[in-house]
Amino acid sequence: MSNEEQQNKGLRRSLKARHMNMIAIGGAIGTGLFVAGGETVSTAGPGGALLSYSLIGIMVYFLMTSLGEMAAYLPVSGSFETYANRYVDKSLGFALGWNYWFNWAITVAAELVAGALIMKYWFPDTPAAVWSGIFLVILFVLNYLSTRSYGESEFIFAGIKVLTVIVFLFAGALLILGLGPEPSPGFTNWTIGDAPFVGGFTAMLSIFMVAGFSFQGTEMIGIAAGESEDPEKNVPRAVKSIFWRILLFYLGAFVVIGFLIPYTDPNLLNTEIENISVSPFTLVFERFGLVAAASVMNAVILTAVLSAGNSGLYVSTRMLYAMAETGQAPKCFLKLNKRGVPSYALFATVVFGLAAFLTSLIGEGKAYDWLVNISGMAGFITWIGIAICHYRFRRAYMAQHKDLKDLPYRAKLFPFGPILALIMCIIVTAGQNYSAFTGAEIDWYGASVAYIGIPVFLAIFIWHKVKNHTKLIPLEEVNLSRDEMEK
Repeated sequence: MSNEEQQNKGLRRSLKARHMNMIAIGGAIGTGLFVAGGETVSTAGPGGALLSYSLIGIMVYFLMTSLGEMAAYLPVSGSFETYANRYVDKSLGFALGWNYWFNWAITVAAELVAGALIMKYWFPDTPAAVWSGIFLVILFVLNYLSTRSYGESEFIFAGIKVLTVIVFLFAGALLILGLGPEPSPGFTNWTIGDAPFVGGFTAMLSIFMVAGFSFQGTEMIGIAAGESEDPEKNVPRAVKSIFWRILLFYLGAFVVIGFLIPYTDPNLLNTEIENISVSPFTLVFERFGLVAAASVMNAVILTAVLSAGNSGLYVSTRMLYAMAETGQAPKCFLKLNKRGVPSYALFATVVFGLAAFLTSLIGEGKAYDWLVNISGMAGFITWIGIAICHYRFRRAYMAQHKDLKDLPYRAKLFPFGPILALIMCIIVTAGQNYSAFTGAEIDWYGASVAYIGIPVFLAIFIWHKVKNHTKLIPLEEVNLSRDEMEK
């Protein structure tokens, strides 16, 4: 097959239903649960952590169903970038696309740093850069070989994480029922001190932020839909099942932690990734008698980190390719290798991620910290974009007198769902560092670090709008064709 023929063929639909399920689950289960779970219980108590994650879970549910409706209707790798271009405003699509690419390209760099920190547990004398280099090569090869190799590797990575949570829930349930090596603590830890709700609404608001970060990655299913084998069936099936599984894993884990570990335990505050020996998962496994709990959890955390880096490289590469298709990025990124992988987009993402990683080694890593802070807000901006796109999509669908029965998957509770998700996303985004404004003096540095991603996004949006004179697309003129389905 010639390069031109391959170019016309486009991306290949080789991701099966099981890949789609694990991509979304893997995107949401990671260090936010394994490492930061202890800090959330310590901050807001077991009841506060449980309620905060439940509320964020509701928000994510509506975002997933919104994305699922659009992705089943038009499964393209550009996902919300393409939807914004078609249903809202090309400038919003441009800003969302580059925002998302930057977010996950930086995440790849962050996972290289985290992976090296984890390896210090076993190999304290080996330079961190060596491990980061090895991990980058592994992630590059998995993504370069084929979409299927990415899907299979992510299936394994996510499978290990899911298995760990299931074993944790099982072991925790036995300990709670008094069937383990120790007597059951009963409800003691739910009533000790200020439990179950510690610190009131303020503490819960701070947990909202942590919970929001924990669930970031679920939107990857929208990107993966562009290479799904049967998107009309697989996307809705994944959306329906994944949310409940993720919620079960998170809420189940917090119930176990709440019963077995008091929120006053000083170990719960030790949430640095290199202090995995005091992760709540490690503590519970040790109580069950697993001598090598710290080593086992260290290996699981390494899997979680590699999974995040693997998926980050995949979705950022596909987003760059999709933007090139819509003219929002240079056409050179349309280049595919023989197995249908956007090779130039992959090279560009790896180089950018490597450059970002190198900034962590220069000086005290200040430039790297700022890059990570800019990307920190990007996930929430993406979610806001998804809610807006779905609201506009459904309104345009009705305005053009199309039958809702023809939708492959229909999100429930429209327009309540996307509007609630939008409002909650804005609250979570605005509250990233609300404490910077509540002291005697405003902490301008703390505020700028937390919110820097917003002006960066707005600058990209305004620059594109001024340059191209784009306008909000009238509902009657919104492009609702499904041409890309045949590609």
